Amino acid sequence: MKKQITLDAARVRMGYSLKEAAELFKVHYQTLSSWEQDSSKMKQKYVQKIPDIYHLPIEDIFFGNKNDFILVLKKEHLEV
Repeated sequence: MKKQITLDAARVRMGYSLKEAAELFKVHYQTLSSWEQDSSKMKQKYVQKIPDIYHLPIEDIFFGNKNDFILVLKKEHLEV
C-alpha cells in the first residue's frame, strides 16, 4: 500500500495555519478543521484543489476518518 498522509499533515507540511489553508480553499477554517478530522466529507471540487494548495497528488492523501488512519498506522507498525 502506498504511504499516505492526513489532510492536516499535508497542511502542516506546507507550513500553513488552519486559517491560511482555509483561505486558500475559500472555506471557513472550521470547515477545514472538520475535513481534517474526516476528509471523506470533502466535496470533489475541494479535493481537486489539493495538488495546487498542498503540492501533493490527491493519491497521497488519506480520505477518511483520522482515527481510522491512526488505527491503520498502528496495525502496520505491529506487522513489522
